[in-house]
Amino acid sequence: MTELDTTVPVQGEEPTARRLPTVQGFAVRPSSGSPRQEGKALRDRVPRSAHATLTLHPARPDAVTAVEESNRGRIEELTPIRVGRMAATPFAFLRGSAGLMAHDLAGTPVTGIGAQICGDAHAANFGLYADARGGLVIDLNDFDETAHGPWEWDVKRLATSLVLAGREAGADEDTCRQAAYDAVGAYRRTMRLLARLPALDAWNAIADEELVSHTDAHDLVGTLERVSEKARNNTSGRFAAKSTELAEDGTRRFVDAPPVLRRIPDEEASAVAASLGDYLQTLSEDRLPLLGRYAIQDVAFRVVGTGSVGTRSYVVLLLDHRGEALVLQVKEARPSALLPHLPAAGFETPPVVHEGRRVVLGQKRMQVVSDILLGWTTVAGRPFQVRQFRNRKGSVDPAALGADQMDDYGRMTGALLARAHAHSADPRLVAGYCGKNEELDEAIAQFAVTYADRTEQDHTALVKAVREGRVRSEV
Repeated sequence: MTELDTTVPVQGEEPTARRLPTVQGFAVRPSSGSPRQEGKALRDRVPRSAHATLTLHPARPDAVTAVEESNRGRIEELTPIRVGRMAATPFAFLRGSAGLMAHDLAGTPVTGIGAQICGDAHAANFGLYADARGGLVIDLNDFDETAHGPWEWDVKRLATSLVLAGREAGADEDTCRQAAYDAVGAYRRTMRLLARLPALDAWNAIADEELVSHTDAHDLVGTLERVSEKARNNTSGRFAAKSTELAEDGTRRFVDAPPVLRRIPDEEASAVAASLGDYLQTLSEDRLPLLGRYAIQDVAFRVVGTGSVGTRSYVVLLLDHRGEALVLQVKEARPSALLPHLPAAGFETPPVVHEGRRVVLGQKRMQVVSDILLGWTTVAGRPFQVRQFRNRKGSVDPAALGADQMDDYGRMTGALLARAHAHSADPRLVAGYCGKNEELDEAIAQFAVTYADRTEQDHTALVKAVREGRVRSEV
C-alpha cells in the first residue's frame, strides 16, 4: 500500500498532514486527470460519426445457420416453438438472435469503455416489477446474456429494436428513426446528468415517479398506468390459483397445461427441489427466515419467452402456514451469447464460475432495485438462476404502441439504460465521449435503420426455410 497525505485541522493548532493508507477498492484523492476529458479524447480515435457504420464479416453465418447454432443444447422438442416465435416478425427474430447481432457488432467501432451490459437490451426487455415492499419499479428485466462489454452494443441493440417495433406497429419510417434517435439522445443526456451528481445520488438517480418528466414521456402515462394496474395483479398467488389443484392428500400440485406447463417425473422434481438447499447458500442470511416459513409443495416444467425457449425452466410451488403461495422460477443459465464475440471488440472473457451466478450478479449490478430472492443453484450438473415468479411483473409491448408514443418510449428506455450502465462505468467518462451535441444520436439512429433492414432480410430467410420444410416450426 502507498500512503496519502490529507490535511486534518486540530483544535488550537495549525492544520497538519495525516498520512493514511490507500485501500484497494476505494478511489485515491486527489486524482490526476479528468474522466470527462479522457472520454472526450476518445473521439480522436473513435469519432462519434463512426457508429453509423455496419460492415458484415464475410464469414457471417446466414440466418438459418445462426438460429440452428443458437438451438444447440436446448431441449430438442421445444426448439420448433422457438423457431415459430422468431419467424413471427422481424422484431421477434431480433429478440431471439442476440448472438447473431453480437457477431455483427464485434466488427463495429467501440471506445473501449467497459460496462456491465445487458447483452439483450431490446425494447421489450424493460418492464415493471415489485420491490421488497410491493411498490412498482421500472427497469431492465432480462439478463440472460449479461456480461462486461462495450456500452455501445446495448445502445445499438435498443435503437435497432425500436425501429423494428415501430415498423411492426405500422409507424412510418420517420417515426421509427426518431424513436431510435430519441433513445440515444436520452441515454446521452442522462449520462451527462449522472456525471454531474454526487456518486450516491447518481447511483440511485431517476426515481420512477420522476422518470416520465425526466424523459418528457407524457404520452406514455396512460399506457404505463394500465400496465401498472395489470402488474399489481400478476402475482404468485394468482398464478398458483389458476395452475394448481388440490390433491387427495390435501396438498396442492400443478396441473398439466401443455405445451407451456407440464408435470414432470418424480425423480426430476426431487432433483429440482433438492437444489434449493444450495440456492439458500447464495442468498443474504437475512432472507433465510422468510423462506423458512414456506414448505415446498410441487415442481413443474414451464416454457419461457422467445429467446429462452428450449432451456430448462421449472416453477416451484411453496406454501406458507396459511396456504398462501409463493412461486419460484428455477431457470437454466446458459453461457452468454456475447461471449465468443467480446474478444474481437477488445474485451477479455475471464472464466465464469457459475452461469447462474453471472446472471444474478449482472442483474444486481445494473438494477437499482432487484428481486430480494435472486440466487442460483445447480441441477443435474447444469447451472440455474432462481428468482420469484410473477413478482407483479408487467411490460409495455413496444410493437403495440401508437406512433405518438414511440419516441416517448425510446426516451424512457434510453434513460433507464444509461442509469444501468452508470453503475459499472464511470458516467463522467461516457458522458465526456458522448458530448453535448447530437452527433452520436444521428450516427446510432442511422445504424439502427441499417441493421433493422438487415434483420428483416434475416427474418425473410428464416421464414423461407420454414416454408420449404428445412427448419421445423410450431406456433
